[in-house]
Amino acid sequence: MKKIVCKNYDELSKCGADIVTAQIKAKPDSVLGLATGSTPIGLYKYLREMPLDFSNISAYNLDEYYPIEKANDQSYAYFMNDNLFQYITVKSKDIPNGEAPDAEAECRRYDKAIEQAGGIDLQVLGLGVNGHIGFNEPAKALSVGTHAVDLTESTIEANARFFANKEAVPRRALTLGLGGIMKAKKILVLASGKNKADVVKKMFSGEVTTDVPASLLQLHGDVTVIVDEEANGEA
Repeated sequence: MKKIVCKNYDELSKCGADIVTAQIKAKPDSVLGLATGSTPIGLYKYLREMPLDFSNISAYNLDEYYPIEKANDQSYAYFMNDNLFQYITVKSKDIPNGEAPDAEAECRRYDKAIEQAGGIDLQVLGLGVNGHIGFNEPAKALSVGTHAVDLTESTIEANARFFANKEAVPRRALTLGLGGIMKAKKILVLASGKNKADVVKKMFSGEVTTDVPASLLQLHGDVTVIVDEEANGEA
């Protein structure tokens, strides 16, 4: 894995946007895997301001709360429209459906859609303080395909700031599995802030464990991790 250390969050966001821009210019019909949460907001801000042609780009989102209505301002469907899609025009966009009546059927649909699109060329990931990527939480075993997951207490607490209170945070989510993430041709990970320093260190430790799902990225052949100085673990 390659690590790039930036001075601050803004520099990190610009660096990430430059990498996504290079991917789009190299392959105008790229399939992008996009992440949500607070970390990629700056990246999306830079992307929507760049003179890029997104018209042949296909976008697939990493995860979504479940159940949740798309119109809910805390849904990731709403987040992506608010931060990126209302500003650009892509060929197609898809996100796990938080309104689907059958979670398992929706997960199967999503995996098939990505496969039919030709797979993800560049997957953008955030990094949870407990090492989760997407909503693949630390566990004894990790799922390969898109699946429904019960969120851990630490993840619920971390996301509570976006909701009226902790109790309002959905307890489940639909997420791309580790197999789907690892199939991406390239992976870009963003991590910002002092609270990420410990997990960044574990991510580069040389040890692969399901207790730190992000450590599995060491097995991928093309991963770039961008951190700011505060998140720079001793790796």
